Amino acid sequence: MFVNIIFQDVPTGELPRNVLLSVDRHLVQTIVPGTRLTVIGIYSVFQASGTNNQKGAVGVKQPYIRIVGLEQSRDDNTNGPSHFTLDEEMEFKEFAQRPDAYAKICSMIGPSIYGHGDVKKAIACLLFGGSKKRLPDGVRLRGDIHALLLGDPSTAKSQFLKFVEKTAPIAVYTSGKGSSAAGLTASVTRDSNSREFYLEGGAMVLADGGVVCIDEFDKMRPEDRVAIHEAMEQQTISIAKAGITTVLNSRTSVLAAANPISGRYDDLKTAQDNIDLQTTILSRFDLIFIVKDVRMYEQDKRIANHIIKVHASGAATQVNRNADTNEGENWLKRYVEYCRNTCRPRLSEKAAEMLQNKYVEIRQKMRQQSHETGRAAAIPITVRQLEAIIRLSESLAKMRLTSVATPEHIEEAFRLFNVSTVDAARSGINEHLNLSPEIANEIKQAEAQIKRRMGIGSHISERRLLDELNRMGLNESIVRRALVIMHQRDEVEYKRERHVIVRKA
Repeated sequence: MFVNIIFQDVPTGELPRNVLLSVDRHLVQTIVPGTRLTVIGIYSVFQASGTNNQKGAVGVKQPYIRIVGLEQSRDDNTNGPSHFTLDEEMEFKEFAQRPDAYAKICSMIGPSIYGHGDVKKAIACLLFGGSKKRLPDGVRLRGDIHALLLGDPSTAKSQFLKFVEKTAPIAVYTSGKGSSAAGLTASVTRDSNSREFYLEGGAMVLADGGVVCIDEFDKMRPEDRVAIHEAMEQQTISIAKAGITTVLNSRTSVLAAANPISGRYDDLKTAQDNIDLQTTILSRFDLIFIVKDVRMYEQDKRIANHIIKVHASGAATQVNRNADTNEGENWLKRYVEYCRNTCRPRLSEKAAEMLQNKYVEIRQKMRQQSHETGRAAAIPITVRQLEAIIRLSESLAKMRLTSVATPEHIEEAFRLFNVSTVDAARSGINEHLNLSPEIANEIKQAEAQIKRRMGIGSHISERRLLDELNRMGLNESIVRRALVIMHQRDEVEYKRERHVIVRKA
């Protein structure tokens, strides 16, 4: 088998190295791909069989390590790692008792990023995770939290992913465009010498027990995106290739970042038109944040001031601050690892009853919204979302090292769920929401002019229609909004990549 050097330990600018290991006797089939190992063996060389036929290659030898002992560096199923000192444990327990522990942890998430308070809280929940459960019939329920950041460019989405890669105890960073289904899950490769097939674990397997950060999630091919469905929900990867049939563990959290279908989030479009992802993948994310680049004078001024200060002070005091920054990141990484290995919170009876009532209430509101608009929500609210709120409550309790999730934790979990997934499901234009009487009157006038200009069954270029109505004194954004509302009511339809409008009724 091959072993790779852990990618977190690879120096910048160098490729990860690998070496051939020779395992025999009782050590065979004791580990699976993705396991972190400490090996003890004898470094040796052997004559590769393929070099005998090559001229001048008689003296070429290939190195390998003959293994005499294996030790797993980390095991999630143990009660806790033994390498925490008593002083560290006392410090962690004292910190967990502080009333501001939750706020302090969230302030450590992306300290150089301005704002995005709820996103930072969600990432803190993702790092700590919920509690894994095994039911009497053998079914496993995942405790890992998945989050999706969807929004405009330059809103620090990739910065959050890079921070999580450095802070999580185990993390793999990958980009959607450069990732294939085999690269994310597992591939079967043929050995050049023995001609035998062997498994190579992908990003989801290598990050077992940690976090996978996938940037440019919307740029992935649909068939590659489908490959991680099983890994996200069942937390396993099934392989049936080249005579190898096996199941690999991928107990990972997924943090993904994506852009809307047109590059920027368009408020004149519905959520369905903005989000170019299938319902099957969206329902697997516990939290979906729509991150918008809102143009507001005061906020832009504060952001610009913050960025200028970061650049000015960062260059001047880089040497002094590096030690403090690294110490903070290392402390948070150790605290996350300690909490994940020692704390397994469960819901209290009061919290469970409160959760049940709130879930039914959310389902009722979404059903009412779909009746009003005549369209299903872009982001469905299903039983998976109920499990997501349970996991969020458990992770909030885990930050405080408490064994029971209380109604206060449920309240905060619901608040995070409301500002993320529920708001995303309701986002975009809706003719029943957020319209002042003046704007509603202007939209009705624009609709009347569109119907007067276009007879039933006629078609016209969108650009030409906008120019004509603009010459009549109508605002272009109002005309676009009127067209979207008419499209929702199925009165007009778009053809030729939305360049031509056809009047239907």
